[in-house]
Parts: sequence; C-alpha cells; structure tokens
Amino acid sequence: MKYSRSLASAGLLQLVLGLPAPQMTYEENTGDVGGVDPPIPTYSGVPIGDLRGSTNLQGGIASRPPVSGGDSAVVPDPELVNGQQADGNLGLYLDFESAKYPNGPQPIRGSRGGTDPGPRTYDYEKLNPDTFAPPETDSGTVPQAMWPLGLSHNILGIGEESGWARQQNENVLPVATAMAGVDMRLAPNAYRELHWHTSGEWALILKGGVRVAALDTDGKTFIDDVTAGDVWFFPQGVPHSLQALHEGAEFLLIFDSGSFSETDTFLATEMLLRTPISVWAKDLQTDVSAFDNIPQNQKYIFNGTPVPANISEQNITSAAGALWGPDGYTYHWSQQEFHNTTGGSVKILDSLTFPVADQFSAALVVLEPGAMREVHWHTQSDEWSYFLQGSARITIYQAPAASQTFDFTAGDVAYIQKSSGHYIENTGTEDVIFLEVLQAKKFSDISAAQWLALTPRQIVKDTLNLTDEVLDAIPQEKTIIKPGNPNMTALAGGGENY
Repeated sequence: MKYSRSLASAGLLQLVLGLPAPQMTYEENTGDVGGVDPPIPTYSGVPIGDLRGSTNLQGGIASRPPVSGGDSAVVPDPELVNGQQADGNLGLYLDFESAKYPNGPQPIRGSRGGTDPGPRTYDYEKLNPDTFAPPETDSGTVPQAMWPLGLSHNILGIGEESGWARQQNENVLPVATAMAGVDMRLAPNAYRELHWHTSGEWALILKGGVRVAALDTDGKTFIDDVTAGDVWFFPQGVPHSLQALHEGAEFLLIFDSGSFSETDTFLATEMLLRTPISVWAKDLQTDVSAFDNIPQNQKYIFNGTPVPANISEQNITSAAGALWGPDGYTYHWSQQEFHNTTGGSVKILDSLTFPVADQFSAALVVLEPGAMREVHWHTQSDEWSYFLQGSARITIYQAPAASQTFDFTAGDVAYIQKSSGHYIENTGTEDVIFLEVLQAKKFSDISAAQWLALTPRQIVKDTLNLTDEVLDAIPQEKTIIKPGNPNMTALAGGGENY
C-alpha cells in the first residue's frame, strides 16, 4: 500500500506497528447497563464461577429491588433542540447536531415520546432525526425506503488499488423490486472487465471520465469518452467494457431489476475458463496453445495500460459500421443547461432525447436551502433516487393512512413505490443535489398542488375545507420546486416557512 511505503520512507513504520491498535470509543455507551457495571476487573487464570445461577433467583423466591431509590432510568436535564416542543403535527425538521451528550438528543416531539437513557449511538440519531423523533403525522407502516451505500459491503478490485464496487439491491432494501444500484470506482486507466448483464444498465458519472465500448447484435460498434455528469446506457445482453481515463472515475449504475447483483455478471474471463479450450480454438480458428496464458480467475476490476488519447485508434468497425446519434449508447448530459426556477434547478433526460434508453428517464435536481421538490407521485414507475450532496428528508404517504419520514445524506439511496405521494425537502445549509430515476419512456409525475388548482373549486372546498384564499394562491402550472425559508424551525418562533 502506498500509505505503508510513505510511513517506511519516514522511518515511522516500525514505530506505528509497535503501537497498540486504537479502539473506537463511544462516549454515550458508558456506565452501568443491563445489570453490568463496567469496567469489569480483568482476570487471568483458571476459570472460576458458575455459568448458571441458583434456582433461588427465581421470581417469588429472590429478593426484590426497591420501588424507589434503585437503579435509575431518569435522564436529568434532557436537552431539547429548537422546534422540538412545537406542535408535533407541524413536523419541523429537528437539528440534533446541536444536542450534546449526555442530555441529548432525545426522542421527543411536541408533548409525545420520552427520554432515552439506554444504549445508543448518537451519530445514527443525529443523521436520522425524523426516525428518532418522528413527526406526529407519521402513521402506520411504510416499507423501509432508505439505504446508505456506505453500509454496503465493498467488492475490491484485483491488483494494487485498482478500484471497488458496492451495491444496493433487494437483499438490503427489499422494497426496491424494480431497480438496483451500484457505486463503482476505477483507478486511473483501470478496467471493469469485458462483461454483459441480464438487466439494462443506466449510468451517471459522478467524478472523472470513462471510455466506453460496446457491440450490438448487428455487429455495429460504439466507443465514446464521457465525463462527470454524462450518462451511458447498455441494453441487457449488450457486451461492453469500461475503462477509466487518466484521472480515474467514480460512477453510479442503475439496473432495471431489483434482484440484480454485481456478482452475477457475465464475464469474458469466466466465459473463457468455463468453456472447453478445444471449442475456443475452433471458434477463434487458432491453435490451442494460444490459450496457455489466459487468466485463471476473473479480473473484475483491474489496472490497465493507459487509455490512448486519440480515441480513433480504438475505433474498430465491421461492414455493419458504427453506432452514433440516436442509436448511440451515451448522452453528454453534462453539457445540457439546467432549467432554473425559484428555489433550485432541474434537468430531465428521457427517451425524447436519449432514445436508446427507452425505459429509463431521470431528473437531476438541485434544491437551495429550505426549498423542496413539490409534493408529487409517479403514475408509471417506482422512483429510485440517489443523493449526491447535502441533506434532505422525504415523507412517503401510502394508501390509505400510512406515512413515514426518512432522512438522507450524500451516498444514500431512496426508493419510493409507484403512486406513493412524497416530497424531497432540503434540510441542510447547502444545496442538496439528487438524482431521480424512473422506469418510464418519459419523465412525468402528478403535482399535488396542480391537481388541487385544476380541480373544480367546489369539490376541493367540500372535501378538504380549504379557503378561497388558499386556493387562489396555488399556481395552475406545475412548479416542480417550491422555495422555502432556510430556517427550518422558523414556524416555532412565529416566523414563516416559505
């Protein structure tokens, strides 16, 4: 590893190796708990004591603890953050980052809930305030809709620091039946080896650049270089390769099957290894000795020779020719300008401009602090979303009377089932950037506000008891993004939230 080499060059490696391994400490997990009073005195020697206790400890025989003055679960002086005592139905976002151990944060919302004196990891609670102290509007049961890719098991490439991949599928997020995602990293010039899938592959480059190459069923070839913000799509079964350009790459892959797994990919190396050599010799019209040095294991992600700067050197075609334009497998989305509106920006990619990906559509959305993606739902597809930057929350409503609020930060996946009402609200102090992906030819949704604005007023008033003043203010055109006050608890102090 390069880190070990740098330590050795500084003469510090032996010193570091001689130190005891540091242990992670959690200040919130100290003191007596569960009848154990740590730290337990160290002991070495012949084992002593019984594994099981006496029958005299059975209920009705053993002595009882005192009703008062015994072990305490009281949290003295619990710390509540701004907005925590406001009406729970307001559902204000609670910033638990300001709460300090040992008195906060606490799972209290309005007058409901109570303190938490038990074992806990505060960082989880600070990242997920709407789970720890949910809005009172949350009700019933909604399938888990959030998965942090940081908790996904990494698959490491071969060789020295060639790259890695981690995935989300039904195994970790069971509700995600229609789509799965992979976050992949390739070192400079590293490859994702020649392969193909049983699922369609839609990709967004997050960092760096990639050279993609593919072949279709007619023998037409495709090759292109794409950079951060660009997209590629390979239909199921189309063989392709991915090689990072000189600065390396990280990209997001979305597949049109929730059961997709990186470990089930068809690989060129494995195909060679799992078919008789005599068959390959006949197929490639060569001597069997040509296969003496083939890899004995799959290469998956591996370091490669530098990408030629002149892409035409690798542009190989048959009589069938090359793929390009509407038949090409890439779209340079990074060069598309955003549609800007009050509160943020959005741009859409679907089959109208990228026809080869006729069952994928996507929106890249930027929300300013306090702004939100308006309340909406999708009629044709589940929604798979990924957060690239910032923090946000989503409340998912499901029929007839269930809802749950989830919190998200960069690297998290959200999955929302078709027809489920939801919004996405920026809860941080910086822009939140996220990607919405649908399995649909055209990116579309139903705007709740537009629906109310365009429904006969009498019906809306009779159903929801909203006033003419409220209905007059609702725009009849879809706004996509709603601006808001960056102070997420302004309502608690008598202010406005938009």
